Parts: sequence; structure tokens; C-alpha cells
Amino acid sequence: MNNDLIIEGLTKQFATSNSVAIADVNITVKEGTFTTLLGPSGCGKSTTLNCVAGLEQPTAGSIRVGDFVMTDTARDLILPPEQRHLGMVFQSYALWPHMKVFDNVAFALKLQKRPSDEIKQRVQESLALVGLEELADRYPFQLSGGQQQRVALARAVVSRPKVLLLDEPLSNLDAKIRENARIWLRGLQQQLGITTVYVTHDQSEAFAMSDMIAVMSMGKLQQYAPPEEIYERPANRFVAEFIGVTSFITGILQNVDGKKATLKLASGELLNIRKENKSDYVWKEGEHTAAAIRSERVEVLTEGAERENTVKAQITSRTYLGSKWQYTVETSGGSLRLESTDAIQGDSLFMYLPPDSIILLAG
Repeated sequence: MNNDLIIEGLTKQFATSNSVAIADVNITVKEGTFTTLLGPSGCGKSTTLNCVAGLEQPTAGSIRVGDFVMTDTARDLILPPEQRHLGMVFQSYALWPHMKVFDNVAFALKLQKRPSDEIKQRVQESLALVGLEELADRYPFQLSGGQQQRVALARAVVSRPKVLLLDEPLSNLDAKIRENARIWLRGLQQQLGITTVYVTHDQSEAFAMSDMIAVMSMGKLQQYAPPEEIYERPANRFVAEFIGVTSFITGILQNVDGKKATLKLASGELLNIRKENKSDYVWKEGEHTAAAIRSERVEVLTEGAERENTVKAQITSRTYLGSKWQYTVETSGGSLRLESTDAIQGDSLFMYLPPDSIILLAG
């Protein structure tokens, strides 16, 4: 039986402010995969997750897992959270402070009036999954932040939910612990084979853990694709700017021929471009436009080097980041940022911009 999580036409408008939090969001999360809702604060990712959880009532749309319909506004069907068979971990973990670890994890099973032997066995299994079986008799205040996070995860999976929902569960951890927690959490998800939807604004988390990433902005889904495609072939300018370090260089589009074109800069320098991405951008001869390129794809050349797609630039700022230098440079097509493991001497340089790495984008 197919148990994909399917979100169709999901819209949420708040009556008090008359603002649209999410607009016509369509996402299919394949069974057993890990999908991240990624975007800046206020983009609608947590509202989308809360609609799936049943904590928010959408204005329009439907949500189902396989044939199990949880929300269908057309039929005025909205199941309460406790009837959705989902597990959820909140940013604050939301553990009961007066309950020991065992009782926190067992809470949902007790509400379901499960036999005591079954509760004991399943709680022990869940705590073993997260490596906390020896801490069952401790209270939350006796645990570290990372341990509390794992208790919240054990509580979320003890009921064997159809889908696991995670709302920025690592944001309260310090940087080093958070990095280790990503690896551990992804391993747990794969071990359980549970369909997972994760919310974060942290690109590193999204790329490290996800099978698919849904990039959101201002309540709209901008792109839904595997991490590599999100990075290499952004759907529009917002995605290109939000993900990684991207620069834009402007010029006049010339010599449009199928999947090839030339961008002429104000200085007369020419950049060859190849249309290898999946952008919806329509190439128009003579149009004044901006092309995107990732900073790490820009190659610094020796003074006077002659090569296709070579552009002269003037360094306007330098930043030392430990493992690399980051530069802002000015060209006749605008400012670019580039990265180099070596310190560049002087204030001027030549750059090589690979034709396959220059992308024309819609929006």
C-alpha cells in the first residue's frame, strides 16, 4: 500500500490579519524519505507543518497519507491531532517537567490505554533507539539539551506514527552538538524507515539530511527537488540567492541559439552561457539581464591570462575565513563574490567564469 504524504492546494489565510501564510502549496513526500521545508523566517514552513499536524486549520486544500485523509476542506473534514497517527517534535521539546523520562515517553501510550506490559516494552525499545535506556528514571531538568531532544524523539516514535514531523528540533543545541545530532537523527530516520518532514532555516541541516528539499518564500513553494538539483539548478532568483553564495553579473543577451548564448558586459567582454539548467527563464535576444554564478565556481587567473569567459575585476574587500579567503570584486557587469584558498596579491585580477556554471534565471 502506498503511504506517501500528499499535500495538495494547501492555503492558510489568517482571519485576524487577512494575511496569507501559505498559498497553494503542493508537496508529495515519498514513503520512508526525509523532506525538509527550508526558508527564511515567516516563509510559511512551520505553518505548513502545523497544518499537517492538525495544529492549524487550513483555509483550503487537502492532506493525506496514502488513502488516509486527515484534511479535506472541500468536505469540511479536519481530523484533530490525536487522530492523525503522527509524531511531532517541537523546537522547545515540550517535555513534562514533573514526569520522569520513562513517563514522558509513555504518555501517549497511556492515553491510548495500552496494556502496561506493552507500554514498558515499547518505551524501552524507543529509549534504546535514542541511546537513553539508562536514563529512564531521570527528570528532564537532569538532562542536557541533546538528551532532552532525544527524549522528545523517543516520545514521538513510540506510537509508531505514519509520519514524523520535526519543527527545528536542533536549534537549541550548540554548533558542535548540532552537527553530530544531524548525523544521528538522519541515521535514526533511515533505521526506522519513517516518512519525515523537517522544518529549518539552516541550509547545512537541510543539505546534510534530506532526500528532498522544499524551498519556501512568502508562503509559496519556490522549488521542490533533491538537494543537488536545488543547488546546481535553482528554479528562480530567490532560490539562487537564498542557497549558498551566489553573485549576479549583468549584460546584454546576444547570439541566442538553442541552448547557447552570449552575455555582453558593459566593457565589451563576452561571456558564453550554456542552458543546462531547468530554469523557466525564456532567453530573449538583446535583453538586458542578470546571470547567476556560484562563488566557488569562479576561478582566479594570473594577470593577463587569455581564456574563454575571462573577466577583469578590481578587489573591493577581503575576508579571511580560516580555510579560505572570500573576496568582493567589481566588474563591468557588477559586483561578484569569489572564494580562494590562496591570498590574492594586489587589487586587480582576472577571473574565469565557466560557461556551464553561469545560469539565467526566471524571477
